[in-house]
Amino acid sequence: MHQSANPSDPCALTGAHDLQPCWDLQLAGLGADALHLALECGLFDQLQEFAAPHEVAGALCLDHANTGYLLELLWSMNLLQRDVRQRYRNTPLAADYLRQDAPTYCGDALLFRHKVMRQTGEQLGDLLRNGSTAPPALSDAIRRGWANAARVQIAQEQRAVTAGVACALLETLPEYPRLERILDLGGGPGLVAVALARRLPALRGVVFEYPECAAVAADNIAAAALDTRLQAVGGDLDQDDFGEGYDLIWCSSVLHFVKDLPAVLDRLHAALKPGGVLVCCQAEVPAVPKQAGRVLPYYLHMRMHGRHVLAEGELARLLRSHGYQRVQQLNDLRFPVTPVNAVIARKEQP
Repeated sequence: MHQSANPSDPCALTGAHDLQPCWDLQLAGLGADALHLALECGLFDQLQEFAAPHEVAGALCLDHANTGYLLELLWSMNLLQRDVRQRYRNTPLAADYLRQDAPTYCGDALLFRHKVMRQTGEQLGDLLRNGSTAPPALSDAIRRGWANAARVQIAQEQRAVTAGVACALLETLPEYPRLERILDLGGGPGLVAVALARRLPALRGVVFEYPECAAVAADNIAAAALDTRLQAVGGDLDQDDFGEGYDLIWCSSVLHFVKDLPAVLDRLHAALKPGGVLVCCQAEVPAVPKQAGRVLPYYLHMRMHGRHVLAEGELARLLRSHGYQRVQQLNDLRFPVTPVNAVIARKEQP
């Protein structure tokens, strides 16, 4: 009598082996390398219409046979479509985000993330053996690096993802139609504040960032012709004044980097006007392994360097203990790289 194979049986003929999750991790790394190579070659720019592998290879001066194998791999990753003549073209995802002339192009951001993750992997052994006594200081070189990322890679992600999610989230707040003064804390290139100001004609506010990044935000604000309503202010999140009387403080993936988290939460409370609302979009560690697996790989390096990556619900508890009222939480917002949780809290009216 025929019996179905049991995946946990080492002699089973079909079904996934217990080791398959480990093998999948190795294969995922190679898939990331293939995407990196395709972006570097400008391959997706050649595939707006169906093209044969030899046509793509000829246009990019690549080996014909191996180009075909790479195209087939990208097809298996749902980045390309294939027709009956074995020609390939972009899927809608690739057309929208991986083509250099697409308005929502994120190729530079993906190349940047790939580089960071590879560097992270190389450093894990040293961090595990030797530890890290304190988060690395933000040297001039690191700040210049952040400014360059804000100008290109982070700006791509804010245009393609973050600004839209931020606006959709904030539009659900009862305070939204009455917002007049905002603080975009650690706003990078400032494109979230720009998107909000375009939707709310009465809105004015500040993008607060390290000086090198604030200069990038100032350029984007000027390019949007919003410099009479928005300003970019450079300073240190841990010690410099970022103003007061805000109806809204938008704080996106910033609190990981502050030195004294409780002190910053108190300063944010003081910066809100009575009835003002703080919205923190922050990655937290879920209690469920499968969900945690979407967050922990990206933040492992940060945690090993002593940055704040809180357990799910911990930020909400901290905010309540620091005097914030009507604290709400919305989990699993789609954000660049990993999902985040939105924690919404208010300063009590007198």
